[in-house]
Amino acid sequence: MTAPTLDPETSRRAVRRADSIEPALKVEGLWKIFGAKSDRIIGTPDEHLSRKELQSKTGCLAAVKDVSFEVAQGEVFVVMGLSGSGKSTLVRLLTRLIEPTAGTVRIDGEDVTQAGKAQLRALRRNHMAMVFQQFGLLPHRKVIDNVAYGLEVRGEPKAKRLARAQEMVDLVGLSGYEASFPDQLSGGMQQRVGLARALAVDPQVLLFDEPFSALDPLIRRDMQNEVCRLHEEVGKTMVFITHDLQEALRLGDRILIMRDGEIVQIGTPAEVVANPADDYVRDFVSDVPRSHVLTLRYVVRPARDGESLDGPVVQADKVVREAARQVLHSALPVRVYDGDSFLGVVDDEDILRVVVAEETS
Repeated sequence: MTAPTLDPETSRRAVRRADSIEPALKVEGLWKIFGAKSDRIIGTPDEHLSRKELQSKTGCLAAVKDVSFEVAQGEVFVVMGLSGSGKSTLVRLLTRLIEPTAGTVRIDGEDVTQAGKAQLRALRRNHMAMVFQQFGLLPHRKVIDNVAYGLEVRGEPKAKRLARAQEMVDLVGLSGYEASFPDQLSGGMQQRVGLARALAVDPQVLLFDEPFSALDPLIRRDMQNEVCRLHEEVGKTMVFITHDLQEALRLGDRILIMRDGEIVQIGTPAEVVANPADDYVRDFVSDVPRSHVLTLRYVVRPARDGESLDGPVVQADKVVREAARQVLHSALPVRVYDGDSFLGVVDDEDILRVVVAEETS
């Protein structure tokens, strides 16, 4: 049996992680404890107390507790959790908008946590950019000048920064609005200006802190589509904070789920839905249509004796819903590969089993 060439629709998620060598972002042992003498808690038995117990005993709040993870080059990494889970504090620690109590953050190998003031300014200007829920646009400046603002701060010549800003305005679909002021734009358009401004400085890592929470559902979905489109075009590493599971599943290559400042689970959308770490995650994903998230990797089975292995080929990271038409219209079981490695087969009964399970759950 000859291994096929790679399907052009092979999951972008698998490709990004495989291509990455040095992580774009590496976080190790990151803590943020608010309160008097908070730096004395780490390394003592008190660090193992629950958030509630620690606050009751010491008056200190552990907002982020011993968090470690890596983000690959070009990956969309989503951090999600309920209000108070520590996700927004975490994203601010990455840029030292909030100073960590302990731990390290490295962006492209540079230690953000040990940077002096000048180095930190340079890192913020050249290596990272943030998009907030509150757009933070300068009301007295036109769209083109808002987009160029980061380049102005960096000291770029006016002609160069305006040319770059125009490229970004065009990229986010705001051509024709260059001379408009922020209050003349809708919420979705203002957030596009924020995106363009962040992209203009060509950062290594883009950080999003619940950027679409204030938008109505239709505009929010449009902006999610825009992030997906922009990512496909520019390929930036993105860390995206949200409390919305559907948003996390839609955007994320991987998802980190937080509760009370701690990591509960890290995994691909399919891993989180198929194998929730505990009841907390299980409740999160209970209403998610599994065929929209699970890949063929979670449906594939060994070929039975005598079963044909001449059917069409599909890659394992293809989502069940996307593969369903091909599988259901094939007279033979579909062969499932992970790259060049044969994993097994999937037939119409295997697909329908997932769909039926959704309807009866």
